[in-house]
Amino acid sequence: MARYVARIRNLIPGVRHADSNIPSQGVTVDMGVLDYGKDKIKMSFYNPLDPVPKYDFYAKDTWSGRIKSTRPSLDVLRKPVSKTPEVIRCMLNIWGVIMYLRLPWITSQAGIILTYVIIFMSVTITTITATSVSAISTNGKVYSGGTYFMISRSLGPELGAPIGLLFAFANALACSLNTVGFAETVRDVLKDNSAQMVDDVNDVRIIGTITVIILLCITFAGMAWEAKVRSFILFFIALLLSLVNYFVGTVIPPSTEKQAMGFFGYRAEIFVENLLPSFRGKDGSFFRMFAIFFPSATGILSGVNICGDLKDPSGGIPKGTLLAIFWTTLSYLLISVTVASSVVRDASGSLNDSLALNSSIHCSGLGCKLGWNFDQCEQNNTCSFGLANHFQILAIVSGSAHLITIGIFAATLSSALGFLVSAPKIFQCLCKDNIYPYIGFFGKGYGKNNEPLRGYMLMFIIALAFILIGDLNTIAPLISNFFLCSYGLINFSTFHASITKSPGWRPQYRYFSPWTSLFAAVLSFVLMFLFTWWAALITFGIVLCLLGYVTYKKPQVNWGTSYQAGFYNMALSFSMSLTGVEDHVKNFRPQCLVLTGPPNVRPALVDFVGTFTKNISLMICGNIIMEDEKSSFPQHSTDMLVDWLNQRKVRSFYTSFTADSLKEGAHDLMQASGLGKLKPNTLVLGYKMNWQECKPESLQDYVNTISDAFDSSYGIAILKMMDGLDVTSDLHSAGVCFMTGQNKAPLLSAHPDISDDGSDEQVRSVFQTKQGRKSVDIYWISDDGGLTLLVPYLLTRRNRWKKSKLRVFILGDQETMKEDRKDMKMLLKRFRLEIEDIVVITDVDKPPLVKNLQRYEESIAPFRLSEEQAGGDVQELKRLSPWKVSDKDLEAIKPKVERTVRLNEIIKKNSIHAALVVISLPVPDVTCPSSLYMSWLDALSYSIHCPVLLIRGNQENVMTFYCQ
Repeated sequence: MARYVARIRNLIPGVRHADSNIPSQGVTVDMGVLDYGKDKIKMSFYNPLDPVPKYDFYAKDTWSGRIKSTRPSLDVLRKPVSKTPEVIRCMLNIWGVIMYLRLPWITSQAGIILTYVIIFMSVTITTITATSVSAISTNGKVYSGGTYFMISRSLGPELGAPIGLLFAFANALACSLNTVGFAETVRDVLKDNSAQMVDDVNDVRIIGTITVIILLCITFAGMAWEAKVRSFILFFIALLLSLVNYFVGTVIPPSTEKQAMGFFGYRAEIFVENLLPSFRGKDGSFFRMFAIFFPSATGILSGVNICGDLKDPSGGIPKGTLLAIFWTTLSYLLISVTVASSVVRDASGSLNDSLALNSSIHCSGLGCKLGWNFDQCEQNNTCSFGLANHFQILAIVSGSAHLITIGIFAATLSSALGFLVSAPKIFQCLCKDNIYPYIGFFGKGYGKNNEPLRGYMLMFIIALAFILIGDLNTIAPLISNFFLCSYGLINFSTFHASITKSPGWRPQYRYFSPWTSLFAAVLSFVLMFLFTWWAALITFGIVLCLLGYVTYKKPQVNWGTSYQAGFYNMALSFSMSLTGVEDHVKNFRPQCLVLTGPPNVRPALVDFVGTFTKNISLMICGNIIMEDEKSSFPQHSTDMLVDWLNQRKVRSFYTSFTADSLKEGAHDLMQASGLGKLKPNTLVLGYKMNWQECKPESLQDYVNTISDAFDSSYGIAILKMMDGLDVTSDLHSAGVCFMTGQNKAPLLSAHPDISDDGSDEQVRSVFQTKQGRKSVDIYWISDDGGLTLLVPYLLTRRNRWKKSKLRVFILGDQETMKEDRKDMKMLLKRFRLEIEDIVVITDVDKPPLVKNLQRYEESIAPFRLSEEQAGGDVQELKRLSPWKVSDKDLEAIKPKVERTVRLNEIIKKNSIHAALVVISLPVPDVTCPSSLYMSWLDALSYSIHCPVLLIRGNQENVMTFYCQ
């Protein structure tokens, strides 16, 4: 019944077995019963897929008008259930051209001992990789795309996409490798029959081109999966017959002709002679032999590459892959030792070299002990046969050379076809994910099986380009390089997923270790450079470029990767580590809680704070939603606003908070925001441009928020721009609708009704443009601990502000102006700040212009107590209306106001070409009316053409000139 259950699971979306742990859409199959939640469909005894008559097969749904349930089609009922032979597929792709045409030659070069080292090192990498593949493939359903799908969904698109691209390329190269091996064999057959076309290399190119075109036509034919299985079984039988034929041939007494070619049957002296290496020629080195052999172990991922077509990938991939590795490794070991025990390295192939024909000839080589004189061809390097000189040695040793030829054809053609099919499948999956531009054209699928015909053409062109090289020994190391890179990343994926201990990492296959996976990953990367260092550098260079592109573009995908789990673990660990570290003034950073409302409503405020906090300190955009406006704020807007921040490249968190007032919401945010040491210490908000027109309660709420921040030992920064910060009107004109509550403060409470597609207009601000050589003028009126200096300095470290010069203005007397300037210069020098100029303001005590003073009086007039009110209980009136200003209040603050108005005149005169003016923020007295404080700020910053930052620290040092 299990196989029928698997069949139903593939045929009906959302179906699972009753005992399965795989989530479904509420549909299960259990022993002849199809369970749709509350409804169970009983199956007839004719066929486990054939249901009994049921009402839902005829009734239509009330809403959709569709039939409620659908019965299986005739095609489903007539289609037999077959088991896909994953083991056979893997073994066919592992057994290939290298085993037949290069393994005996590698044994002659490296010797039996080093050949076994090469085989076991290859098997170590492939076996560990197979366990890693098994772990990943059993941690969830693996769809079409195989290796790319596994790495990308495990490590993320940053590394998964580059490796998917390289692995598709490697599969195309593997197709060319096997095609060249097939062409070599056909060429040799033609030469044996005196039918050579041009020469050795060009014949391989011609035959290889014709072969790959035929393979392409087969893939275009789109044969069904069952037909592929049947053809693979035929290939597999041919391979087994050829191998049996070879091993039988080793025990058959050799003829005289075979002895002339170097085959003498099992001899101890031949075994001893071939134990040690005898490297020769341009490829004569251990790692070159390793690089040529390694492609023979690269078929282990064939089951993964077509896992979308398998009936049960989670069960078939581990079992099939490991069994295939075991049997193919055993065959390699046996072929290597048997051929090295029966064939000498060098033989002439001439019957005249037999000592039986001419016993007077003096010889000294191994052949002399066996009755043959091969000394002359060995000394002249003209031997045409033997392990070291003839690639078709298995055909000589076997009982029938024709069966070996058939085996080579079966191995090379099946592998070439398998790689030609899997490469476009991998590439198609990459195209569908839209990670890279301009490649989606090749991912288009055709027909009921969604065949990537354009991808077939692309991989065909790549394979053909390498077939035209015509040299198998040149192609093999390049393939090894790409496959080793893929295997290294697969093993690293498993290691990373394991050590991050993500709750989602629950593979059903448990026979793996993260540390062996790490070992195999490191070994793979090291071997890449030992094989072909320049190819390894190119590969890593391509990976890094592709990695950089994906990292920069940040594709909108979320696959729950181990990188995400790793980042979480690192963030948690570092945050916990910081809690035990005491604060130090040298490490102070302005960690800002910015009351932006919806960030896209005040982009200039977001851009300004994001400029000096990006990558160095914390920034949190806070949106305080009034209780009466909660229902009008879209529930899905949080994700859209975060996306807006990301699109604007602002490194900030976003949080919203519901409160009855601005002060209450800000207070709660200041207490609750942050984590451990990652907690805001500076409150940033926009200047309240409508303080004269808004409701008095809103004004009082705004000033109370500033006072509460000081009470909480926060630094305060208020940004003011001549045109205001709110761009609601601009967004209105762009077609974005806003809902505004009746009683809310326009500055901090406007909420955009963002559309479902998340399309809100990006408005550029002045802080997104380069400031050139303008100055940043700092009016350091009061010593606040250095925050007034630190923020402008951090601004000038950014590219857009790096050409701007800092100027510091301080208050002083005419008599002590030189000393004041000297002292300030010395202080700033110890702070290691590059200050363009220091200006001492000595005329702040001069009376301001009458018109400016009159403008100030007009601004405060609406908040003054009337004569009737002034004659009553002033204290009671001020308690009920704390924004009201009495004559006594005005008289007390008059000297301060005159100096403030005069300072504003000086600022407008001195900072006419400034890009930003930074002014020390006055601290509000607890008894100061809110309207009086706002008029004070207005008089200080009135009519300044550039952005103004009113800033104040919490009176604790944030800068120091000491080293400890």
